[in-house]
Amino acid sequence: MSEFTEADLPVSIDHEQMVTLGDGTTIRFETNGEAKDLYVGDAFTPTIQLFPGCDYCVESEGKTFKVTAEFEDVVTVSKV
Repeated sequence: MSEFTEADLPVSIDHEQMVTLGDGTTIRFETNGEAKDLYVGDAFTPTIQLFPGCDYCVESEGKTFKVTAEFEDVVTVSKV
């Protein structure tokens, strides 16, 4: 599994990749049809299900990161 860090942001990841933020929080996803099941941290169940064009904000170390589901099989993680 490929791994990116906060320093790589903004980055688009596929379902075999993850982003690790400065405090160790991870962001990854699995495809569920057209939707993306987003996992934040060590969760075994999805934190949220995103459809293309929708986003979700993750708070970490006082910073905000936006995760956006794309129409391709990727999500984009960026610092707000």
